[in-house]
Amino acid sequence: MNPRPVCATVALLCLAACSTGGLGGFGAPETLEQQDGTPFAPTLDPSGQEVDQLLVGHRLMQAGESELALEAYTRAAGTHGLTAEVLSSLGSANLALGRLGQAETLLRRAVEVEPTWPEAWNNLGVALMNSGQTSEAAEIFRRAYALDNGESDAIRDNLRLALAKRDDTGYDPAQNQDYRLVRRGSGSFLIRRND
Repeated sequence: MNPRPVCATVALLCLAACSTGGLGGFGAPETLEQQDGTPFAPTLDPSGQEVDQLLVGHRLMQAGESELALEAYTRAAGTHGLTAEVLSSLGSANLALGRLGQAETLLRRAVEVEPTWPEAWNNLGVALMNSGQTSEAAEIFRRAYALDNGESDAIRDNLRLALAKRDDTGYDPAQNQDYRLVRRGSGSFLIRRND
């Protein structure tokens, strides 16, 4: 047996044992500034602040990533509890995913928890419109519009579309209608109705 390959292997193992780890024998960077451009995962900062999962979910909804938003809202429920905002957010994400029954249930719970919140009423109206419950949706939009004092263009447009669909006997169901989900603060999510 030739001792050279064995000695080379032992020498490499010794060098590897002395290394601090990482690719090519380089040590892992110790600060975040050193990590840019390296293949290392960021280190955990125990003193860092957790990102609010409601905010993450809202941003994902704006980006059209409803499934990921639903996951973020679910994590937010673990942190915040089942508040009206969390329930409405969960319902809105389910609505965007086409899960109309789940969306309606969650949004009804949201308006029970906070009955004076116009955005939750609006989103419930959108769920009802998408499930074909036009008359009830028109009344829900009317309530949302009254609670909002007519300030939201999205709620007004949703009410107008619902009333036109309810009252118009010549309504063309093949026509695509756009309904807007709204959330507390600024921002809205467009839901396209594709009959």
